[in-house]
Amino acid sequence: MHCFAQSDRGSVRKENQDRAACAHIRRRGCTIAVVCDGMGGAAGGKLASDLAASMFLADFRREMQAGIAVEPAMRHACDAANRAVYDRACADPDLHGMGTTIVGGVIKSGGSGYIINVGDSRAYYISRKNDAITQITRDHSLVEELVEFGAITKEQARVHPQRNVITRALGSEASVDADYYDFSLQNGDFLLMCSDGLSNMVSDLEMLEYAKEYPEPELLCRALMSKALKRGAKDNVTVLAVMK
Repeated sequence: MHCFAQSDRGSVRKENQDRAACAHIRRRGCTIAVVCDGMGGAAGGKLASDLAASMFLADFRREMQAGIAVEPAMRHACDAANRAVYDRACADPDLHGMGTTIVGGVIKSGGSGYIINVGDSRAYYISRKNDAITQITRDHSLVEELVEFGAITKEQARVHPQRNVITRALGSEASVDADYYDFSLQNGDFLLMCSDGLSNMVSDLEMLEYAKEYPEPELLCRALMSKALKRGAKDNVTVLAVMK
């Protein structure tokens, strides 16, 4: 399993409040990856994403080494990440209101894949063989609800003035509901995870075209990042790719 992540503050923001990381848990034959997009002011947003990503990875590793199955281990790790951010925000008035999105992915050596998410950072499954891209996650956002209600189209959602308003985040409450998905990764396929700084700048079809042109995680991430930056990148941009 090959993994690469890249993050940039973009062309407008003064600080990067995104965080991405991946690690191999060789004893359990799996790769774990996470992308977080912080919010809540300069200090709060960065701290929230750092705390969440670090806690998610550490807690999941502990759960797996204790022999816990993937789904409960991911849910426990997400709850631990939420509690870490929430407790820190409660302890410091200057950090009140901080939070972060999270999308976490686990790929086993055989190709079984698992995703957990809160917020609007996304996970995509890209099949180069079938020339197809599928968004695995569902955004927890205002515009996603408007799309589901039929009030706006997906194209309108991409440029809607409230497209960055999320309806669920880590750290906002003492507990959080996370969505969980499973899928299968075949040889040569990609799991692509990103913050909305990428998905607001680069379309799904463009992601697919780049995946066909750049068949390595690092090459794909760098190409997508370059495209987002060339288009102005008004937000932090983070992209992570895992390839079987």
